[in-house]
Amino acid sequence: MAADKRTAGEMLPGANYIEIINPDIERGRIRFALFDFDGTISLIREGWQGVMIPMMVEVLAELGTGETRDELYEVVRDYVTRLTGKQTIYQMIELAEQVKKRGGTPKEPLEYKWDYLRLLWARIEDRVKGLKEGRLTPEEMSVPGSLDMVAALKERGVTLYLASGTDRPYVLDEAACLGLNPYFGENIYGALDDYKSFSKAMLIQRIIEEHDLHGSEFAAFGDGFVEIENAKEVGGIAVGVASNEASREGIDQWKRNRLIEAGADIIIPDFREWRRLIAYLWAEDEPCPTVNSTGAD
Repeated sequence: MAADKRTAGEMLPGANYIEIINPDIERGRIRFALFDFDGTISLIREGWQGVMIPMMVEVLAELGTGETRDELYEVVRDYVTRLTGKQTIYQMIELAEQVKKRGGTPKEPLEYKWDYLRLLWARIEDRVKGLKEGRLTPEEMSVPGSLDMVAALKERGVTLYLASGTDRPYVLDEAACLGLNPYFGENIYGALDDYKSFSKAMLIQRIIEEHDLHGSEFAAFGDGFVEIENAKEVGGIAVGVASNEASREGIDQWKRNRLIEAGADIIIPDFREWRRLIAYLWAEDEPCPTVNSTGAD
């Protein structure tokens, strides 16, 4: 449920891209923060929707229902976007349901998932190898300013968590490629084979309960509907990252609209203005000093 009915905010004074949707958040109290991975920090899997959606459209088109590919594309895009942030298996469960709905006999969702992962690996294999071999830098394969942002939060004593709907072994490997381990340590989570035993909502609830957090002591940063909605359900601060993953700059309007619908308090395209964002979140008049900066902002 969205925090309110706002569909647009105002730009933070002195900033170019930080849009304040909900100016009434309590600032200066953040102790724990959760980051989504793909599209929020990592760009290794940029273009995954361009792999998943056509695969699913093809599966549904083979049923011969008379629907056009454009019509099927809209159906698939809607539920893929709605479920972004959840474990990948949930999108495959929905695909199986869509096949049943059209009178077909679906494969097991796990089979669809492995079909998708094989196609995705063909797209991202060279990126992962490039990072491991030093042909690519973490900065090239991350959302601009995101590495500076997590470093600055860590410097301020914020305990950081990384959570993804991608399978945990891949998240661990790709996070290490981006040099994220010093910031998140053991607090890196991803999808499990027993998908019902992990979710971002479960992790957030555990963080809240174990550390006796209240409202604005917790913040979430993400480009998906799920983590934003989950953060607002516990009264936390939600920063929506409407990243344009392909161009690495500018706002993705589709993401922005979905993130506001989910309840985002703040919308940013990336973390280039991380100093100003932190200054705002900490209710400070001036941006914070440089911490492990790559020159962003």
